[in-house]
Amino acid sequence: MANSGDLSIDSMTLYQFTNNWFDTVAKGLWDQFMARYAPARILEIGSYEGASACYLIDTLAPHHPVELHCIDSWEGGLEHQAEGVSPADMAAVESRFHHNVTQSAGQHAGRAKVVVHKGYSDECLARLIAEGKKGYFDFVYVDGSHQAADVLADAVLGFKLLKVGGVIAFDDYLWSEQLPTGKDPLRCPKPAIDAFVNLNCRKLDVLSAPLYQLYVRKLAD
Repeated sequence: MANSGDLSIDSMTLYQFTNNWFDTVAKGLWDQFMARYAPARILEIGSYEGASACYLIDTLAPHHPVELHCIDSWEGGLEHQAEGVSPADMAAVESRFHHNVTQSAGQHAGRAKVVVHKGYSDECLARLIAEGKKGYFDFVYVDGSHQAADVLADAVLGFKLLKVGGVIAFDDYLWSEQLPTGKDPLRCPKPAIDAFVNLNCRKLDVLSAPLYQLYVRKLAD
């Protein structure tokens, strides 16, 4: 993880990002998806520094009001712990998230409602369901834990919160952790995403897209 001296700060927006993961992997395709689907109610599982959240606000809010729910524990995953990322590092990530999202929403006053849910995704998602938000969201982005069991829980609960006709996007479909013993199928997203898609094959369509991310459209509850 980069330290504070490695921050890339856009002089126009004053966003603070320490990597370009989102721009490299998702932005080009999202430009097409957002133009086509124009989601207004969005659920993001895994927010990190807020790059995708800021993109969604900056891209959509000029055209229509946006309600964005962001879920993250800001504790980091097992892979972060293995890399020696400390709680202080993650606290800095959380601070940059709030700075960046505040900057983005502030540029679109009254058109971007951001709701932050700090905690573990399964608990936060279950709470949203209990609050009556089944079928509430137009777009769900799953980019939280990379552990297969966690990804499966995010997929199942996120799908309940997605409206019929909405899109759910899974980041890191082909990501795997490089372990001394090789790949562990329980420590990567793909087996969980595949299981979810196969078990719900009559309720969704897999959309055509480069496979580092996988996109499905909900056809039925």
